[in-house]
Amino acid sequence: MKQRRIAYITLLVKNYDEAIDFYTQKLGFILMQDVKLSTTKRWVIIAPKNETGSALLLALAHGDLQIDTIGNQAGDRVFLFLHTDDFSRDYTEMRKKGVIFTESPRNEPYGKVVVFKDLYGNLWDLIEPK
Repeated sequence: MKQRRIAYITLLVKNYDEAIDFYTQKLGFILMQDVKLSTTKRWVIIAPKNETGSALLLALAHGDLQIDTIGNQAGDRVFLFLHTDDFSRDYTEMRKKGVIFTESPRNEPYGKVVVFKDLYGNLWDLIEPK
């Protein structure tokens, strides 16, 4: 039986290079692909280190609707969920690197969690699952 999976999730960005810098330098993601497709378009894939499932496709926003959506791709809800095997390590490192957290860490039935913002304001959960 063939398997299906979600491979990429599109993340609208204002600038490819500033987005790559944020995700690789502040969140510790790796740049998997960066291919120039035209004078204005690139195929940019990033993912957390050791990720074997889905990744983010950074897409340069074009037009008013896409530009207006940057930073609010989930309508003020948490958009993406970043799992970790060591909450304290990652939370501490991200704070040192200037990542903005919107709350203090908390314990939930599903694990330890805190909400943070990416460079454009999209909300993420950092979660250490139970």
